[in-house]
Amino acid sequence: MNNNINKYMQIAYNEAIKAYKKNEIPVGALIVKENKIIAKSHNNRQYKYNVLGHAEINAILKAEKKNKDWRLDGCTMYVTLAPCYMCQMIINESRIDKVYYLLDQKNKMNKENIIQTNDCKQIKKEYQKIVDDFFEKLRD
Repeated sequence: MNNNINKYMQIAYNEAIKAYKKNEIPVGALIVKENKIIAKSHNNRQYKYNVLGHAEINAILKAEKKNKDWRLDGCTMYVTLAPCYMCQMIINESRIDKVYYLLDQKNKMNKENIIQTNDCKQIKKEYQKIVDDFFEKLRD
């Protein structure tokens, strides 16, 4: 198991928990450059009343500001849920090199630079539980 992937996925999972506690879809993301976390975030669409409040976009905006450049070449994103089509396009535009994620989405899309990790089985199991719980609460 790649310890860095596990470490970064744990942080992304912690961000997803923050979203979950705010009744947001529990997604967390972080961006790493040269083995340093330059941004992390979670979904806040409902809280901010903003359709763009996806974890990936929030993290990208923070990373661009910290990097003082919209180009995020040399960066890797770790996200708990496979990016939606909108986020995937923004990830591509920002030039992030790779994206690792825990869970797939139901909708399939072209994911040439987006890689599902199988290294983080325990985090994946815990994350699946909160995603299931979140959507179960919506159905109640």
